[in-house]
Amino acid sequence: MNRFLWPLIGFGVLVVLLAVGLNLNPRDVPSPLVGKPAPAFALARLDAPERQFSPKEMLGKVWLLNVWASWCVSCRQEHPVLVELAKRQSVPLVGLNYKEVRGDGAIDSSKLDAASEKRMVIERAGGWLARHGDPYALSVLDIDGRVGIDYGVYGVPETYVIDKAGIIRMKHTGPVTPDILAGKILPLLGELNR
Repeated sequence: MNRFLWPLIGFGVLVVLLAVGLNLNPRDVPSPLVGKPAPAFALARLDAPERQFSPKEMLGKVWLLNVWASWCVSCRQEHPVLVELAKRQSVPLVGLNYKEVRGDGAIDSSKLDAASEKRMVIERAGGWLARHGDPYALSVLDIDGRVGIDYGVYGVPETYVIDKAGIIRMKHTGPVTPDILAGKILPLLGELNR
């Protein structure tokens, strides 16, 4: 009797685990950075590549960091939502252009020198924003993706809510939709700005 009961119990446990797993959202990836200081960086700005931006410049402000790339299909989906958010001028939105050339499988970046790659990134990212609207107060160039690694970027797009003290308060993986903006991000921004 025992030799038939244990496999049946094991099968039942597997069915329960599978049922629980199927009800989880794969985009809900917890971030160990929530509640911790945003990683420091200094990256060239898209609009003025000779100048750099650092999150230290945002101390004292609640702001959003949005990871994007022109090759990212989901970024195109969320872009109109970000453009509308920017029109409200309720929160500074900083773009982190992530692996613009290296993330695009159509281009072999190993054949480009650093200066050529940077020119291509500026041309592609700047052109994309010119065509689709630029919701960002500024965008910075994470050409090799190292800053993305520091932030634990799981997939593009991702959006981080950062408070006045430079602490990450929320990470959203995937496109920002009107529902996510209204239901999660804007209420948190209101709370943090009190």
